[in-house]
Amino acid sequence: MACALRVEAQLLYMRVGIIGNYGHNNNGDEAILLGILSQLEVIGIPKEEVVVFSNHPAITTKQYNVKAVPLVIKKGTAASSALATIKAAKHIMKDLELVIIGGGGLLMDMYRRDAPLYSMLGTTAKKCGCKLIIHSVGAGPIRTVVGKFFLKRIVNAADHVSVRDVPSQQLIASISNRKDIKVVADPAFAIPMPPKRKHTERLTKIGMTAAPYYSQQYWPVHDESKYQQYIQGMAFAADQLIETHDATITFFSTKYPQDIEVSKDIQALMTHQERTTIIDQQLLPHDIMRVSSEQDLIIGTRLHSLILSVTVGTPVIGVEYHHKVRHFMESIDESSYSLEIGKHGNGIVTLINDIQSHWNETQQRVAHKSSKLHRESFKSLEKIEWLHDHSVQKRQESDGGQPHEHLCLSERKS
Repeated sequence: MACALRVEAQLLYMRVGIIGNYGHNNNGDEAILLGILSQLEVIGIPKEEVVVFSNHPAITTKQYNVKAVPLVIKKGTAASSALATIKAAKHIMKDLELVIIGGGGLLMDMYRRDAPLYSMLGTTAKKCGCKLIIHSVGAGPIRTVVGKFFLKRIVNAADHVSVRDVPSQQLIASISNRKDIKVVADPAFAIPMPPKRKHTERLTKIGMTAAPYYSQQYWPVHDESKYQQYIQGMAFAADQLIETHDATITFFSTKYPQDIEVSKDIQALMTHQERTTIIDQQLLPHDIMRVSSEQDLIIGTRLHSLILSVTVGTPVIGVEYHHKVRHFMESIDESSYSLEIGKHGNGIVTLINDIQSHWNETQQRVAHKSSKLHRESFKSLEKIEWLHDHSVQKRQESDGGQPHEHLCLSERKS
């Protein structure tokens, strides 16, 4: 209780904007937002001082009890929409001190809007006098001249840049020539008080997440042969694990309902459908962590199904629908448990056989990494020197210039 009172006495009263792909039914992105809110709270910035730029502000406000405004203002043409978006952003940002472009694969040009949108909003924040942080983002693919222009523009405008993996750091540095890019853990690792998985004697309960890889309904470019190869490999692996390890398979999603539609396609190809369960509902980040903590292992295509599973201490195998999956697995020194699509069917079976033979060691290793990543991510914003100095100054001002104890929220929630 005493700790909570100290937190209340030390609030910074810094108005902060958070920009990202929020309010879009992608609960990997929602986990990122939840983690950033937690990281801000550690340095004394409460939710009441935060405004989130969201695809659906009403959803974000309801879910997090924060103020939310539209990320994009849609008008008749692209140019009209851009002008309206900048005007609305200026109206909000003139009252902010700090803007965070936070988490996720935001610096890429695979989707046409991303590079110009985030660059435009970041440079608008600087023109409004805000400090600008690019925080724990993933970068790439960047394949176009336009994409490179916008990435370089926003990176060089930022006061601080951090990324979630070394390849993102290398890509951004090569395009922007910026040398001070930090590598930090994904903000989702900072979600406070996640459930923790209990160790088991054998590996029998397996969770799976599927992404609509090259599917007609979702992917920027449809390729039916690649989609079929992907789902057939997942179905083959699931059947083999049921037969050889007496396993049960639970399908769940981080992007609803698209991932569940793919899960149903995988299930339809299986021989042992009766040993599978599909959680056909929207799962928020804490729901995903709860489901993951109830499994022995997660075979994840979606990146944040892997991140949230590791957060609760559940071992993972990554299926590389996007390079960010391999980059994450490399960042936690688990790259030997990451598989290219095309090799994932037999590859999953081989890896499960290996993990089963070293099951206790695997569980202990992942549990240790989970605790370490949680501690590091929880304080990643606190490590930004000028933000920390501002925190100290504000706390002293609020306390009549008197020094006092450092914020202990991280210790209370770790």
